[in-house]
Amino acid sequence: IRDDESGYNKNLFCIPKHYEEDLEGVFIPHGLILDRTERLARNIMQDMGSHHIVALCVLKGGYKFFADLLDHIKALNQNGDKSVPVTVDFVRIKSYC
Repeated sequence: IRDDESGYNKNLFCIPKHYEEDLEGVFIPHGLILDRTERLARNIMQDMGSHHIVALCVLKGGYKFFADLLDHIKALNQNGDKSVPVTVDFVRIKSYC
């Protein structure tokens, strides 16, 4: 995203009332994020081949993205030619510093 990018008009989206006054616009629509998450899942499945996948989520901020990514991986596992074992684990850290 360029520095001078104005994004999309917030009136094009359903914004929760408690955020309406705080937002000027939307840079990346939710659908685009979901599409990119699905592409990432496909890339992971392709790169991993038949190797076991160990998925590690850093709580708390990454949970929603992590869940969406795993949903896409699960769908690919169920609907694809091969099924790859996936292990899921979570870590909580006190500080990012």
